[in-house]
Amino acid sequence: MRKLFILKTGTSHPHIISQHGDFVDWFIDGLQVPAERLAVIDSCNGDELPDYSEVLGVLITGSHAMVTERLPWSERIAQWLPGAIEQGFPILGVCYGHQLLAQALGGRVDYNPLGGEYGTSAIHLNTNGEADPLLGGLGNPILAQVAHFQSVTQLPPSAQLLATSSMDAHQAFCINGCIWGVQFHPEISAPVVREYIHYNREKLGQSGQDPEQSLNSVVDTPLGAEILRRFGALCMTDQ
Repeated sequence: MRKLFILKTGTSHPHIISQHGDFVDWFIDGLQVPAERLAVIDSCNGDELPDYSEVLGVLITGSHAMVTERLPWSERIAQWLPGAIEQGFPILGVCYGHQLLAQALGGRVDYNPLGGEYGTSAIHLNTNGEADPLLGGLGNPILAQVAHFQSVTQLPPSAQLLATSSMDAHQAFCINGCIWGVQFHPEISAPVVREYIHYNREKLGQSGQDPEQSLNSVVDTPLGAEILRRFGALCMTDQ
């Protein structure tokens, strides 16, 4: 039985896990896929990547690592991804996953020259985004949580831009109509992003951002759960 594989590329801070759960928990809650159709691959701790024949879909999580570090476990995913894309099953990369997808397919990733983007951001869809099966029909702009210092600075040649924000020119892209990268975090709640702002207060200030302004921007973003539910449904229709 094929499964939707969650490639776990990191874990949250202990104090956040104790109160709110970890990355994978948030994704599983949003996807609404039966437990027997889900599998978690702890990529950063050496779990082997699945054979393509076992895969219903793939979701790549966020991470506290940086894509530009090119860590061995990250490079293994990058080498695995082109073959996965040839199979045609749905893939969603979130934050680190978004950047890793872009880099693996010929794009570029680097520190965002505008600084860290943390808080709640307005994600502006272009015409392609408004017609997209994952992001379209939810209103425009979409409010979403953001928490990142690095960004996709150049899209892969095959990518179609879907959305931007005031601090990131590449908030979302799509390839072949079934592979998505989103820089924003559909899985993260308002309380969690507030915790991340507090934790990164000093780094945000050093990057030219006002942590208080970031905190004041935070509101609930219920559409994130709908985006994850849609992705789960797209995977299940391909079973």
